[in-house]
Amino acid sequence: MAKENRPVRVAVDAMGGDHAPSELVAGAVEAARHDGVQIMLVGDPERVEAELVRLEAQDLPIKTIPSEGVILEGESPVLALRQKPRASVLVATSLLKEGHADACVTMGSTGAAMAAAAVILGVIKGIDRPALGGPVVGLAPNTVILDVGTNVDCRPSQLLGFAVIGDVFARQLWGIEKPRVAILSVGAEAGKGNRQVKEATELLEKSGLNFIGNIEADDIPHSKAEVVVCDGFVGNIVMKLTEGIGRALVEHLRSNFSDSISAESLDRIAKEVFEINNTAETRGGGPLFGVNGVSIVGHGAAKAEAVRKAIGMAKMVVESGFITKLNEELAEVHSRAGE
Repeated sequence: MAKENRPVRVAVDAMGGDHAPSELVAGAVEAARHDGVQIMLVGDPERVEAELVRLEAQDLPIKTIPSEGVILEGESPVLALRQKPRASVLVATSLLKEGHADACVTMGSTGAAMAAAAVILGVIKGIDRPALGGPVVGLAPNTVILDVGTNVDCRPSQLLGFAVIGDVFARQLWGIEKPRVAILSVGAEAGKGNRQVKEATELLEKSGLNFIGNIEADDIPHSKAEVVVCDGFVGNIVMKLTEGIGRALVEHLRSNFSDSISAESLDRIAKEVFEINNTAETRGGGPLFGVNGVSIVGHGAAKAEAVRKAIGMAKMVVESGFITKLNEELAEVHSRAGE
């Protein structure tokens, strides 16, 4: 957590993402200018400094930290960690580990961010592997889904860990006193689901969490739970389907209503439909859950506005004391569940 009376310090991987470094630097400049944060831009010094000059940002609380190389999507994260030890995402994560930053943000390879965080920061006791999650359905902005892709095969104990993470997230960041926790299944009735769901249900019933049982996917938009747990295979399908529907609906609107709705109104409606269904892209990014530090992973296609939002998320998570509270609750829940 940031010390009192000191701005939150955020290390930004300026070389990660489709629009690096220009959009990354632009978003970081806006955050430094308006959001009360100190920024460390990690990347190629010449390219980063050129962007800062272009944006007239020399007087802002921004430092440039040199790095060498970028870990790209498709590269083996484990191999890249050895072959590119000074890659931007590794340097940014190391700044957090060494206490020079309070959080790090990347729009680069999710696999690389996860590997860097797990190796450099370490995982929290009671969590096997880091997880990604967050609000996926815009119609349910206060529903966090865990996991959405990093753990495609999960033991029941991992689903219990996801439930604890989501519970702490909802309480610390959204101020929800007693978040409803549910497990995603093929039926809302007790006993519906595969072996994984049934065994996880037994653990969740003993956890002390506000566990309400099964919910189905069509319950999510109606905000029937603040925390929805599932393995990453299922969660990623839910997220990608939601995003795909959003893009398809925008195309449908533009193709079928351009003659009957004004261009201005159509743009407004299309933008709202897209944002409702593509929360990961429009909110900037979310925390990599389960590691000993605040590591925010954003969308590779992020532009400056999304980068600024991701930095804002980093600030919010740091100030909430999320990591400390998660460590405390994991120990209590695993004790109650007999894990």
